[in-house]
Amino acid sequence: MAVNKIYGTPVGALAGVLRDGMTIMAGGFGLCGIPSALIEAIKLSGVRDLVCISNNAGVDDCGLGVLLQTRQIRKMISSYVGENATFAKQYLAGELEIEFNPQGTLAERIRAGGAGIPAFFTRTGVGTAVAEGKELRDFDGQTYVMERGLRADLAIIHAWKADPEGNLVYRKTARNFNPMMATAAAMTVVEVEELVPLGAFDPDHIITPGIFVNRIVHVPNVEKRIEQRTVRKRAA
Repeated sequence: MAVNKIYGTPVGALAGVLRDGMTIMAGGFGLCGIPSALIEAIKLSGVRDLVCISNNAGVDDCGLGVLLQTRQIRKMISSYVGENATFAKQYLAGELEIEFNPQGTLAERIRAGGAGIPAFFTRTGVGTAVAEGKELRDFDGQTYVMERGLRADLAIIHAWKADPEGNLVYRKTARNFNPMMATAAAMTVVEVEELVPLGAFDPDHIITPGIFVNRIVHVPNVEKRIEQRTVRKRAA
């Protein structure tokens, strides 16, 4: 019997899934490839005390920044949060927990979680605050720090195209953290810009197989903001 993975709205796609205190992975890098419609649905749900795993926390009024404004996030596990004044204010006031990670370490922690690897050793962070309280071990004359793999109750991700089975294709930089997060959660919900018929993808072009995707919502006109616009004069 075929399973219908397609939902009509972001709110519907998250119905029966959200609860207070859950851990959520959110794809994206800056404002590129973020599941903004699903984030808005989480805001509307009113769930609180969330632990969010994301490369960054968006900006004050976009991305995970909207959940910080409503104080629905208790803890962030992140790599870069320098664009969010709300984040900084809450952290300095002791109102928000933070677990900082080197960016490559964060990516590997998520990938490891998706691959069923509970922990791994890396040289990144040895001798810094990143390694405080963690196991150190020497390999081949070098010291490494142990990092734990990451898993979540829910992954919300953004993709360019999906077929009804949930096979996904991403577009350029918007690929970023989305594919690895799709593998590292008990449930994965994806918002997509285009829905295509089953069989439309060349199998070799599929990035995330549908086995990892539980629910799909079609968001064809999602806003794509630029975090930092940098321009230069055209050459004469």
